[in-house]
Amino acid sequence: MSREAPLLKFVKAKFTAILRPEEDMLCAYCPELDVASQGKTHREALDNLREAVTLFLECASKEEVEGRLSEEYWITQFETDYAPA
Repeated sequence: MSREAPLLKFVKAKFTAILRPEEDMLCAYCPELDVASQGKTHREALDNLREAVTLFLECASKEEVEGRLSEEYWITQFETDYAPA
């Protein structure tokens, strides 16, 4: 009697990616899960972030994912006055 591996159920989810230049790389950040990565190009940074998020979701406990996962966040800009050093 052979034992077959159980079929995996995949879930599709959308996340936000914020990319910004930092020195000679691009940083990529997912605010919903507080996960970051980087790459030399926009595509590489996004691909690396996707991989980091996927690995996090596959390895983290359900409690850790739920603790980090935020459905509420705001991305905005603001101004401030400061005295240059």
